Amino acid sequence: MQPSAPRRGRAHARAAALSFAAAALCSALTAATAAAQTPLAPERQLARDVYKELIEINTTDSAGSSTDAANAVAARLRAAGFPAADVQVLVPAGNARRGNLVARLRGAPGSTHKPILLLAHLDVVEARKEDWSADIDPFRLTEKDGFFYGRGTTDDKAMAAIWVANLIRFRKEGFVPDRDIVLALTADEEGGDFNGVKWLLQNHPDLVDVDFGLNEGGGGELRQGKHVANKVGTAEKVYLDFTLEVTNAGGHSSIPRPDNAIYHLARGLTRLADFSFEPQTNETTRAYFERMGTVEGGDTGQDMKAASRGDAAAMARLSANPVFNALLRTTCVATLLSGGHAPNALPQRASANVNCRMFPGVRAEDVQATLVRVLADTAIRVNPVAPAKPSPPSPLRPDVIGPIERITSEIWPGTPAVPIMGTGATDGLYFRQRGIPIYGVDGLFEEIGDGHAHGRDERLSVPAFFEGQDFLYRLVKAYTTPRT
Repeated sequence: MQPSAPRRGRAHARAAALSFAAAALCSALTAATAAAQTPLAPERQLARDVYKELIEINTTDSAGSSTDAANAVAARLRAAGFPAADVQVLVPAGNARRGNLVARLRGAPGSTHKPILLLAHLDVVEARKEDWSADIDPFRLTEKDGFFYGRGTTDDKAMAAIWVANLIRFRKEGFVPDRDIVLALTADEEGGDFNGVKWLLQNHPDLVDVDFGLNEGGGGELRQGKHVANKVGTAEKVYLDFTLEVTNAGGHSSIPRPDNAIYHLARGLTRLADFSFEPQTNETTRAYFERMGTVEGGDTGQDMKAASRGDAAAMARLSANPVFNALLRTTCVATLLSGGHAPNALPQRASANVNCRMFPGVRAEDVQATLVRVLADTAIRVNPVAPAKPSPPSPLRPDVIGPIERITSEIWPGTPAVPIMGTGATDGLYFRQRGIPIYGVDGLFEEIGDGHAHGRDERLSVPAFFEGQDFLYRLVKAYTTPRT
């Protein structure tokens, strides 16, 4: 049966719409393909090339070499015209794979301004090919679906590559800063028995004697593609492990008794699980809650603003969120547990590791005393695994924060620059211990919940990489452009 005239009209309309949609899709795909094939600007191509080179040099603790990566960067800098004396690969005795690079772009003769530091680490956490997607090799830079994939794409070889490419660009442009710009690419930030920053400060302090430094520890925040906040790491919590241990004579499991090492420990850990340290704020967290309160809006935003003013009730409500809780207080949590020696014997030993992240300024001995009090059992011995590494906050200096705020607003209008306290730690702590402020800022934006650092298929979006490059180029120039 033939359709009626109105039905034939609707059919023709649907066909026309489908044809139009197909044409539009074809046009969009053609445009996307053309964009992908468009050559990168020279400064972007250089950054991508350095990025690829660094990703494809294995710098893991187990089998890699930061020295190889440092030498590769040194070769690029020398080829770009940096004097050999200003490009040094420094390798500690007995650690041939733990090389560090320190390079310097000289400022104008007679400048009285202290240098600034561009810091990034070359080492990466372990990555096994069998743990990653079949088409992604962790030690090959793969560009796919708008992302760069590979171990270190976010932590921390993006920043290292950007520093190198921008420094070379400054040189090619003939830019003469009003102070020296020092680049330090270091080993063993992720762990191991050696730390490049600590070693440089102990053995070559003159090379890294600076006014302040820029490092990882910040990062941009996206929500459904919208730039929400450019975070500036100005403080970090302090890492400290404690061993909790109970020992006794044990005995045959057929004759149980109340004095059981596992029970002692378990009851103490239950009391610890129910305990929270008192809330605290500092200059960084007050600024964070105040500015993010405006971004967040609603009841949560109001609580954030109130918390910045010390409102205890608001802090209590915010503490239901694990992230806000970690920003408001010292935290201690059980992370490892062991006990007993045989299935048919009473345990002679039970132990746990409790990992604490101390609020800056809190003393390790006070945390230990609090743990003893909360565990409330003299059978449980509490001992630190290693000394704490205090990391005093960096001040919110207007001459440092101001340019970050201005350039963030220029590149991403309406996006605030927000100071933040890291709940983890970076090797910037060693500079802070020496009284040299370090600011974690990179302009690399990632979608909330999409962080892949240290994990499977680590990635960074292609636009984010190049936006970060532009941001850091303009930021360093703002700090070092000669004043008239």
